[in-house]
Amino acid sequence: MIKRRDRKELRRKRHLRVRSKIKGTPERPRLAVYRSERHIYAQIIDDIAGRTIVSASTVDKELREKLTKTWNQEAAKEVGKLIAKRAAEKGIKKIVFDRGGFKFHGRIKSLADAAREAGLEF
Repeated sequence: MIKRRDRKELRRKRHLRVRSKIKGTPERPRLAVYRSERHIYAQIIDDIAGRTIVSASTVDKELREKLTKTWNQEAAKEVGKLIAKRAAEKGIKKIVFDRGGFKFHGRIKSLADAAREAGLEF
């Protein structure tokens, strides 16, 4: 019998494979992205210190009031702009992008493009 591979398990494997090659440093931290069915989350992480420097998501009050839907590409763009704005306030310009095992299209791509337009370099 042919077993169907679990999507979450495959994404987790891809993420582990990518994470073995990507490390966030204080000079160039990692922008980690996670998406669920209803929300999208982004955080900038310094892996050496093991701490989150900046985070933004569609769960934030600041965005919740502005957005009508939290699961579409427009919401992802807003999260990208917000994470870039918060990063600029902390003095972060260059980052490493970690797509979290997700394909680089749709909401993930929208978030990345908005972050680039707002001033983050990756």
